[in-house]
Amino acid sequence: MTEHWTAFLAALAATDQPRATFAALDKISKELVGTTLFTAMTHDTANQRSYRNYSDNETAYPTGAWKAMKPGSPWGQHVLEEKKIFVANTIEEIAVVFPDADLIASLGCGSAMNIPGVYAGRVIGTINLLHETGYYTPERVAKARELIPFVTTAFLTITPPLGVYGSA
Repeated sequence: MTEHWTAFLAALAATDQPRATFAALDKISKELVGTTLFTAMTHDTANQRSYRNYSDNETAYPTGAWKAMKPGSPWGQHVLEEKKIFVANTIEEIAVVFPDADLIASLGCGSAMNIPGVYAGRVIGTINLLHETGYYTPERVAKARELIPFVTTAFLTITPPLGVYGSA
């Protein structure tokens, strides 16, 4: 983990924020857990939408775009209220909580993991990892917990973090 922290701290010092920090977190996530698609989002729960702060696939998921949250989805309770990592290992499980399941499937992805960054008792953002069906095993989820300090720190590079102080 030391080499990851060294690279991450160098990214934090870069002037291209928050992109540099999220690019470093993307690389660390790929190395520690594995992901074929990585995004970072802040959440405007009052208006049921999420804002994409970073994406490693600008064609499918452009940075700076809003995404509707699925009303009544158990995802919000699990991730945003209970502050827990969310895992779905089939496209059917993904479709229950994300309105863009068809796009996710078209990219060859069938599993998702969302890792919240928590600051001052509130989720200030999530990183979202997508991979092939069944990829996010209990062992990989356990490994993903090592990302939590990076996730929270990365979202603190956004001023102010959406979702912390109300609607955007």
